Amino acid sequence: MSSEKRDNVFSRFKKLSIDSIPKTILVAITLCLFCSMLVSLAAVKLKSIQQENQLRDKQKNILQVAGLYSEGINIEETFASIEPKIVDIESGLFTDKFDPKVFNDLKAASDPLLSVALEDDPASIGRRSNYATIYLLKNKDGTIDKLILPIYGYGLWSTLYGFVALEEDTNQIFGLQFYKHAETPGLGAEVDNPKWKGQWKGKKLRDEDEKLMIQVAKTPGPNEYHIDAIAGATLTSNGVNSLVRFWVGEAGFKKFLTNFKNGKI
Repeated sequence: MSSEKRDNVFSRFKKLSIDSIPKTILVAITLCLFCSMLVSLAAVKLKSIQQENQLRDKQKNILQVAGLYSEGINIEETFASIEPKIVDIESGLFTDKFDPKVFNDLKAASDPLLSVALEDDPASIGRRSNYATIYLLKNKDGTIDKLILPIYGYGLWSTLYGFVALEEDTNQIFGLQFYKHAETPGLGAEVDNPKWKGQWKGKKLRDEDEKLMIQVAKTPGPNEYHIDAIAGATLTSNGVNSLVRFWVGEAGFKKFLTNFKNGKI
Protein backbone atom coordinates (compact mmCIF):
# COMPACT_ATOMS: atom_id res chain seq x y z
CA MET A 1 0.00 0.00 0.00
CA SER A 2 1.42 3.39 -1.02
CA SER A 3 1.87 6.19 1.50
CA GLU A 4 -0.89 8.18 -0.24
CA LYS A 5 -3.38 5.35 0.15
CA ARG A 6 -2.37 4.86 3.78
CA ASP A 7 -2.93 8.55 4.45
CA ASN A 8 -6.37 8.35 2.84
CA VAL A 9 -7.34 5.31 4.93
CA PHE A 10 -6.11 7.03 8.09
CA SER A 11 -8.01 10.21 7.23
CA ARG A 12 -11.24 8.32 6.63
CA PHE A 13 -10.73 6.44 9.91
CA LYS A 14 -10.24 9.70 11.86
CA LYS A 15 -13.48 11.07 10.44
CA LEU A 16 -15.50 8.11 11.75
CA SER A 17 -17.68 8.74 14.79
CA ILE A 18 -16.25 7.66 18.12
CA ASP A 19 -18.89 4.92 18.51
CA SER A 20 -18.39 3.50 15.03
CA ILE A 21 -17.72 -0.25 14.66
CA PRO A 22 -14.10 0.11 13.41
CA LYS A 23 -13.14 2.40 16.32
CA THR A 24 -14.98 0.18 18.82
CA ILE A 25 -13.07 -2.86 17.53
CA LEU A 26 -9.77 -0.95 17.72
CA VAL A 27 -10.41 0.07 21.34
CA ALA A 28 -11.38 -3.50 22.26
CA ILE A 29 -8.24 -4.93 20.65
CA THR A 30 -6.04 -2.31 22.32
CA LEU A 31 -7.56 -3.04 25.73
CA CYS A 32 -7.13 -6.78 25.24
CA LEU A 33 -3.48 -6.38 24.29
CA PHE A 34 -2.83 -4.05 27.22
CA CYS A 35 -4.54 -6.35 29.72
CA SER A 36 -2.76 -9.44 28.39
CA MET A 37 0.56 -7.63 28.79
CA LEU A 38 -0.31 -6.78 32.40
CA VAL A 39 -1.36 -10.38 33.15
CA SER A 40 1.79 -11.76 31.54
CA LEU A 41 3.99 -9.33 33.46
CA ALA A 42 2.25 -10.19 36.74
CA ALA A 43 2.59 -13.92 36.06
CA VAL A 44 6.32 -13.58 35.44
CA LYS A 45 6.85 -11.39 38.50
CA LEU A 46 4.76 -13.59 40.80
CA LYS A 47 5.99 -16.99 39.56
CA SER A 48 8.86 -17.25 42.02
CA ILE A 49 6.60 -16.18 44.88
CA GLN A 50 3.98 -18.75 43.89
CA GLN A 51 6.58 -21.50 43.69
CA GLU A 52 7.92 -20.54 47.11
CA ASN A 53 4.41 -20.59 48.58
CA GLN A 54 3.70 -23.99 47.01
CA LEU A 55 6.92 -25.38 48.49
CA ARG A 56 6.08 -24.01 51.96
CA ASP A 57 2.56 -25.44 51.76
CA LYS A 58 3.93 -28.86 50.80
CA GLN A 59 6.45 -28.75 53.63
CA LYS A 60 3.69 -27.70 56.04
CA ASN A 61 1.57 -30.71 55.07
CA ILE A 62 4.50 -33.08 55.47
CA LEU A 63 5.19 -31.63 58.91
CA GLN A 64 1.52 -32.01 59.81
CA VAL A 65 1.35 -35.68 58.86
CA ALA A 66 4.58 -36.25 60.78
CA GLY A 67 3.15 -34.55 63.88
CA LEU A 68 5.69 -31.73 63.84
CA TYR A 69 3.53 -28.77 62.87
CA SER A 70 2.09 -26.13 65.16
CA GLU A 71 0.99 -22.56 64.49
CA GLY A 72 3.83 -20.06 64.42
CA ILE A 73 6.72 -22.45 63.87
CA ASN A 74 9.45 -21.73 61.37
CA ILE A 75 8.51 -24.22 58.66
CA GLU A 76 11.86 -24.12 56.89
CA GLU A 77 13.85 -24.72 60.07
CA THR A 78 11.56 -27.48 61.31
CA PHE A 79 11.60 -29.19 57.92
CA ALA A 80 15.40 -29.48 58.18
CA SER A 81 14.89 -32.67 60.23
CA ILE A 82 13.25 -34.31 57.21
CA GLU A 83 15.34 -35.71 54.35
CA PRO A 84 13.78 -36.20 50.89
CA LYS A 85 14.98 -39.23 48.93
CA ILE A 86 14.11 -40.63 45.51
CA VAL A 87 12.95 -44.24 45.42
CA ASP A 88 13.07 -46.47 42.35
CA ILE A 89 9.69 -48.14 42.78
CA GLU A 90 10.55 -51.19 40.66
CA SER A 91 13.67 -52.08 42.66
CA GLY A 92 12.50 -50.66 45.97
CA LEU A 93 15.86 -48.95 46.42
CA PHE A 94 17.05 -45.38 46.66
CA THR A 95 18.46 -43.81 43.52
CA ASP A 96 20.62 -40.75 42.89
CA LYS A 97 19.45 -40.29 39.29
CA PHE A 98 17.45 -37.21 40.27
CA ASP A 99 17.71 -34.35 42.72
CA PRO A 100 14.92 -34.91 45.29
CA LYS A 101 14.68 -31.16 45.90
CA VAL A 102 13.45 -30.51 42.36
CA PHE A 103 12.13 -33.86 41.11
CA ASN A 104 8.40 -33.70 40.30
CA ASP A 105 6.70 -37.07 40.80
CA LEU A 106 3.47 -36.02 39.08
CA LYS A 107 5.21 -34.68 35.97
CA ALA A 108 7.25 -37.88 35.82
CA ALA A 109 4.01 -39.90 35.86
CA SER A 110 3.00 -38.29 32.54
CA ASP A 111 6.39 -38.91 30.92
CA PRO A 112 6.44 -42.25 29.02
CA LEU A 113 10.19 -42.53 29.66
CA LEU A 114 9.78 -42.22 33.42
CA SER A 115 6.48 -43.98 34.01
CA VAL A 116 4.40 -47.03 33.25
CA ALA A 117 0.78 -47.39 32.13
CA LEU A 118 -1.29 -49.31 34.67
CA GLU A 119 -3.47 -52.21 33.59
CA ASP A 120 -4.62 -52.87 37.15
CA ASP A 121 -5.43 -49.34 38.30
CA PRO A 122 -7.55 -49.31 41.49
CA ALA A 123 -6.46 -45.75 42.29
CA SER A 124 -7.56 -44.54 38.82
CA ILE A 125 -4.33 -42.65 38.13
CA GLY A 126 -3.67 -44.01 34.62
CA ARG A 127 0.12 -44.01 34.84
CA ARG A 128 2.52 -44.44 37.72
CA SER A 129 5.95 -42.85 37.85
CA ASN A 130 8.84 -45.28 38.15
CA TYR A 131 10.30 -42.95 40.76
CA ALA A 132 8.85 -41.22 43.80
CA THR A 133 10.03 -38.75 46.42
CA ILE A 134 9.68 -40.09 49.95
CA TYR A 135 10.62 -38.28 53.16
CA LEU A 136 12.62 -39.56 56.12
CA LEU A 137 12.04 -37.99 59.52
CA LYS A 138 15.25 -38.42 61.45
CA ASN A 139 16.01 -38.40 65.15
CA LYS A 140 18.83 -36.24 66.47
CA ASP A 141 21.19 -39.25 66.37
CA GLY A 142 20.47 -39.77 62.66
CA THR A 143 18.25 -42.82 63.05
CA ILE A 144 14.92 -42.96 61.22
CA ASP A 145 11.83 -42.07 63.20
CA LYS A 146 9.18 -42.09 60.46
CA LEU A 147 8.74 -42.68 56.73
CA ILE A 148 6.47 -40.32 54.83
CA LEU A 149 5.11 -41.57 51.51
CA PRO A 150 3.24 -39.59 48.83
CA ILE A 151 -0.15 -41.03 47.86
CA TYR A 152 -2.83 -40.00 45.40
CA GLY A 153 -5.85 -41.39 43.60
CA TYR A 154 -9.39 -40.62 42.48
CA GLY A 155 -12.30 -40.15 44.87
CA LEU A 156 -15.78 -39.09 43.76
CA TRP A 157 -15.15 -35.78 41.99
CA SER A 158 -11.40 -35.33 42.09
CA THR A 159 -7.96 -36.75 42.56
CA LEU A 160 -6.91 -36.64 46.21
CA TYR A 161 -3.25 -35.87 46.88
CA GLY A 162 -1.67 -36.54 50.25
CA PHE A 163 0.84 -38.31 52.45
CA VAL A 164 0.84 -41.28 54.78
CA ALA A 165 3.36 -41.38 57.62
CA LEU A 166 4.58 -44.76 58.85
CA GLU A 167 6.50 -45.64 61.96
CA GLU A 168 10.04 -46.96 61.59
CA ASP A 169 8.72 -50.55 61.57
CA THR A 170 7.09 -49.72 58.16
CA ASN A 171 3.79 -51.31 59.25
CA GLN A 172 2.19 -49.01 61.80
CA ILE A 173 0.53 -45.85 60.54
CA PHE A 174 1.31 -42.61 62.34
CA GLY A 175 -0.92 -40.35 60.27
CA LEU A 176 -2.64 -39.60 56.97
CA GLN A 177 -3.18 -36.19 55.39
CA PHE A 178 -4.62 -34.92 52.13
CA TYR A 179 -3.43 -31.52 50.92
CA LYS A 180 -5.42 -31.19 47.69
CA HIS A 181 -8.81 -32.45 46.52
CA ALA A 182 -12.23 -31.23 45.37
CA GLU A 183 -14.54 -33.60 47.19
CA THR A 184 -18.02 -32.52 48.32
CA PRO A 185 -17.99 -30.13 51.32
CA GLY A 186 -19.60 -31.77 54.35
CA LEU A 187 -19.36 -35.23 52.77
CA GLY A 188 -16.24 -36.43 50.93
CA ALA A 189 -14.34 -33.37 52.15
CA GLU A 190 -14.56 -34.91 55.64
CA VAL A 191 -11.25 -36.57 54.76
CA ASP A 192 -9.88 -33.33 56.24
CA ASN A 193 -11.78 -33.75 59.51
CA PRO A 194 -9.25 -34.22 62.35
CA LYS A 195 -11.56 -36.76 64.01
CA TRP A 196 -11.68 -38.94 60.89
CA LYS A 197 -7.95 -38.57 60.23
CA GLY A 198 -7.30 -39.47 63.86
CA GLN A 199 -8.59 -42.99 63.21
CA TRP A 200 -5.52 -43.79 61.15
CA LYS A 201 -3.00 -43.37 63.94
CA GLY A 202 -1.81 -46.72 65.25
CA LYS A 203 -3.50 -48.81 62.57
CA LYS A 204 -1.46 -51.50 60.83
CA LEU A 205 -1.01 -52.13 57.13
CA ARG A 206 -0.39 -55.87 57.23
CA ASP A 207 -0.87 -58.90 59.42
CA GLU A 208 1.89 -61.24 60.60
CA ASP A 209 1.78 -63.10 57.27
CA GLU A 210 2.41 -59.85 55.36
CA LYS A 211 -1.11 -59.82 53.96
CA LEU A 212 -2.33 -56.29 53.24
CA MET A 213 -5.18 -55.67 55.68
CA ILE A 214 -5.70 -51.92 56.06
CA GLN A 215 -9.20 -51.04 54.90
CA VAL A 216 -11.66 -48.14 54.83
CA ALA A 217 -15.13 -49.67 55.00
CA LYS A 218 -18.63 -49.33 56.41
CA THR A 219 -18.63 -52.89 57.68
CA PRO A 220 -16.49 -53.20 60.82
CA GLY A 221 -13.42 -55.38 60.51
CA PRO A 222 -10.50 -56.22 62.80
CA ASN A 223 -9.96 -53.01 64.77
CA GLU A 224 -6.20 -52.82 64.21
CA TYR A 225 -6.73 -52.57 60.43
CA HIS A 226 -10.15 -50.89 60.16
CA ILE A 227 -11.02 -47.26 59.32
CA ASP A 228 -14.68 -46.23 59.38
CA ALA A 229 -15.99 -45.04 56.01
CA ILE A 230 -17.24 -41.46 55.92
CA ALA A 231 -21.01 -41.30 56.37
CA GLY A 232 -22.72 -40.25 53.14
CA ALA A 233 -19.49 -40.38 51.15
CA THR A 234 -19.22 -43.99 50.03
CA LEU A 235 -17.42 -43.30 46.75
CA THR A 236 -14.86 -40.98 48.36
CA SER A 237 -14.28 -43.56 51.10
CA ASN A 238 -13.85 -46.30 48.49
CA GLY A 239 -11.43 -44.09 46.61
CA VAL A 240 -9.32 -43.46 49.71
CA ASN A 241 -9.34 -47.17 50.49
CA SER A 242 -8.18 -48.03 46.96
CA LEU A 243 -5.48 -45.38 46.70
CA VAL A 244 -3.94 -46.15 50.10
CA ARG A 245 -3.90 -49.89 49.42
CA PHE A 246 -2.44 -49.26 45.96
CA TRP A 247 0.45 -47.13 47.17
CA VAL A 248 1.46 -49.39 50.07
CA GLY A 249 0.85 -52.50 47.94
CA GLU A 250 2.85 -54.44 45.37
CA ALA A 251 2.50 -51.83 42.60
CA GLY A 252 3.48 -49.05 44.98
CA PHE A 253 5.98 -48.94 47.84
CA LYS A 254 5.81 -52.58 49.01
CA LYS A 255 9.31 -53.47 47.74
CA PHE A 256 10.77 -50.33 49.28
CA LEU A 257 9.09 -50.96 52.65
CA THR A 258 10.30 -54.58 52.65
CA ASN A 259 13.86 -53.55 51.80
CA PHE A 260 13.81 -50.87 54.49
CA LYS A 261 12.44 -53.24 57.11
CA ASN A 262 15.09 -55.84 56.27
CA GLY A 263 17.91 -53.31 56.46
CA LYS A 264 18.78 -53.47 52.77
CA ILE A 265 18.69 -49.66 52.46
